[in-house]
Amino acid sequence: MKKILLAALLLGAAPLAGAANAQQTPVLTQTITGTRPDLNPTGEATRVPDVAVISAGVVTRSPTATGAIQDAADRMQRVLAALKRAGIEGRDIQTSSVSLNPEYRYVENQPPQLTGYTASNQLTIRFRDIRNSGKILDALVKEGANQINGPNLTIDKPEAALDEARAKAVAMGRARAELYARSLGLRVARVVVVSETGGNYPVPPPRPMVMEARAMAANTTIEAGEQKLEVTLAMTFELQ
Repeated sequence: MKKILLAALLLGAAPLAGAANAQQTPVLTQTITGTRPDLNPTGEATRVPDVAVISAGVVTRSPTATGAIQDAADRMQRVLAALKRAGIEGRDIQTSSVSLNPEYRYVENQPPQLTGYTASNQLTIRFRDIRNSGKILDALVKEGANQINGPNLTIDKPEAALDEARAKAVAMGRARAELYARSLGLRVARVVVVSETGGNYPVPPPRPMVMEARAMAANTTIEAGEQKLEVTLAMTFELQ
């Protein structure tokens, strides 16, 4: 009798477990009785970049590892002081790499000969005043920075521009659905699905600016230009 009762309880619990699982993973379906166009409209917005991201650093060479590291540290302290004098905030200065590498002379049929060491100390700097960033770079070179890469021009707060692109994408999707409806002798009954499939916020690759201090121009200029931001949607309509 106990075995029969236990089996009955287990059988009764099975539907409950299935119901619990169904509640955890709900499936939503919408029935479309008319014509269904699936569209992928893209909206665009343009903005002038307001931040320049540049890598600046020092590379030093010395017969000893200690000498190379110390020389790099001394130069970097002068570079950091120049950045602070220029008004660059600490949150916009980040150490990106520190390295020390031995240098060898290779002669055929002889073991490599250690000739010295190269030390590198690199910073990533965000310039929020693009117009004056060139002048600051010139000052950094004078203080010992002998390696510069960049700039990457970007937009600090792109959400407003992305929202503008989203609104344009929705308008484009509606206009295209209306076009299909008119061509088919139908009307747009409703929007069934809207989802964001991707955005394109391009950051151009850094332009090579690696240079020795003596080769740095006296008046470096950086032009911001414009950047295009894109948002692509997936939209499903019902035409009747």
